[in-house]
Amino acid sequence: MEINIEMTSSCKIAYIRKTGPYGSDNVQIMEQLKSWASEKNLLNESSIILGIVQDNPQFTEPKDCRYDTCLVVSDEFEVNKYVDFGKIAGGKYCVFKISHTVDAMQKAWMEIFSELSKRNYEFDDKRPILERYTMQMINKHCCEICVPILDRSLWRTS
Repeated sequence: MEINIEMTSSCKIAYIRKTGPYGSDNVQIMEQLKSWASEKNLLNESSIILGIVQDNPQFTEPKDCRYDTCLVVSDEFEVNKYVDFGKIAGGKYCVFKISHTVDAMQKAWMEIFSELSKRNYEFDDKRPILERYTMQMINKHCCEICVPILDRSLWRTS
């Protein structure tokens, strides 16, 4: 697992939400979003697709867990009836590059918090964890898990 630290800017997203247990059904909603984006000519080599796990299944009933499949769009993009729109806050992220397989994803989700701790990073629970897919990564069967971390350089000491 390759790990980097990255600062990101906030961005506008078009998304489709699935409510229910996390798992293989997430693939279906991802395909729906990609189909919509293809119809609108929004998929190209610079496209960024995000998967956002909105709820922690340790604290939320599986039937109530929300998963958003998103496409980063320009601020000028017009609202559409098929998708919802939102914003992702920018900030500092610890980025884990992994193979995009069920086993690699499960392993990464089990290890990311211990990796943060080992590296002395603190999870920023005010922002969601992002699964990030670019066309180049998809073609190589890879993805990134972007974990928001607190930027201690912004903390003041008095």
